[in-house]
Amino acid sequence: MLLAWTTVASAADADLLAAGAIASGHAVCVQIDGPVTSHYRWQGAPERAAEIRLTFKFLPDRQAALEQWLHAVHPYAVPEWVVVRAEHVGEKYLSWARANANS
Repeated sequence: MLLAWTTVASAADADLLAAGAIASGHAVCVQIDGPVTSHYRWQGAPERAAEIRLTFKFLPDRQAALEQWLHAVHPYAVPEWVVVRAEHVGEKYLSWARANANS
């Protein structure tokens, strides 16, 4: 299983991305957290913003499609997109994910 993160400016945008990822079959679960406070540089200047973080859970065969879809619909010009491989996933959860993945 893979996990990926992105952030958006509003709960409404987060809900749209989460629902779209599930409806399209790109992810088996999307969790929404926040607000979180992000500090970063944008166009050379320091920024601070309240954002909503999404965590996507998906199977490796969906990675390319999910990433392409996310970049096409994400409201940010440069969205955060960090993907990591889960070192261990409980067998019952992984079985559930496989049974509910729309390939």
